[in-house]
Amino acid sequence: MKITALRSFMSCDRDRPRVLVAIDTDEGITGWGECYNHGPDRALPPLLDYLYLQIEGQDPRRIEALVLKLMQQSRFPPGALGLAAISAIDHALWDISAKALNVPVYMLLGGNVRDRVRVYQGVYTAPEPERIRDHCIEMRESYGLTAFKLSPYRIDIHANPWGKVLRTTGDWVEKVTEACGEDVEFAFDAHAKIYESWQAVQLGDVLAQFNPLFYEEPIRPENFEAWGRLKSQLKVPLATGESLFSKFEFLRLLQVSGADIIQPDICVIGGLLEMRKIAAMAEAHYVSVAPHNPMGPLATAVNLHFAASQPNFKILEYRLPVGAAYHSDGMSGDERVGYVVDPYVPKDGYLELRPDRPGWGVEIDEEYLKTDRYVHWERKLPIRPDGSTAHC
Repeated sequence: MKITALRSFMSCDRDRPRVLVAIDTDEGITGWGECYNHGPDRALPPLLDYLYLQIEGQDPRRIEALVLKLMQQSRFPPGALGLAAISAIDHALWDISAKALNVPVYMLLGGNVRDRVRVYQGVYTAPEPERIRDHCIEMRESYGLTAFKLSPYRIDIHANPWGKVLRTTGDWVEKVTEACGEDVEFAFDAHAKIYESWQAVQLGDVLAQFNPLFYEEPIRPENFEAWGRLKSQLKVPLATGESLFSKFEFLRLLQVSGADIIQPDICVIGGLLEMRKIAAMAEAHYVSVAPHNPMGPLATAVNLHFAASQPNFKILEYRLPVGAAYHSDGMSGDERVGYVVDPYVPKDGYLELRPDRPGWGVEIDEEYLKTDRYVHWERKLPIRPDGSTAHC
């Protein structure tokens, strides 16, 4: 079997751009993958075209050799865009390899160690407790979801005294947990907005009394020793990793005992192959993996197969596909909008495996992808009262 073409597509999922990759073979098998949208997203297609020259005519089933070649082809380690592109290529190679054997990808990874994969949903604002309660009830009735992630910030952390920030957070989380009951779990994503570690400790102490699922990325990711010191002072599970790019960075984090839970992104770190290596290192350090997954339904499918086969997997971040909120059994009819025809949709709070479906277990709508649906998206940079910029 030989690789004969690489095709990239610019699309979107809700309000976020998506770059998808198809790799074709001389045996008529096509594999699919998804890039992370670091931005600038339109830089990815020409980069993918360049990387294709390194794998053209090769056997797509030699995943380790091809990914290694793409990593080594650069004089220096690939950066964010390079790794995002390599990630999508890696995904497509796994998809091809599994389809060639007519098995799900997880069967190539030693088989599934679990029958279904638990997910949580991000609620990326801090609305009133009653609104959160109503949302949790709706999601539980429709999909059985019992785990959610919230921002811990109730007020502007740059424009208010820190003591007021802590008090308002504590009061709000108490009301949220009382409104939603003991059967609902909440994680809190501080989104690397805190610069001084002592503040991260104090916020963690406020959250600790409510037994959160985890406390995510309160400080910037660059200083690994700072993470080790932070974790030693906290009484809550500390999670981080979405901003790390390689197994070497995760090794440094693990060596300093900088996290209870790591959150690598399978569309960021070079793909499934690298994800497995990172997870194996974490397993040896008694650290669990909760993959970062804010991407589209194809990325969710890729993560599902990783999670199904990984012993130290904890829980998967999940975004409902467009239209799914109106169809408890998934997408149906003309109201379906998106590039995945049959996305994975939770049942009883879990994504079910599809043992009878080869590859990633989903069908891609190529007709939908023929239209460029690019949308511009960028992070909003916080501005402090003195006019300086803050981390986002």
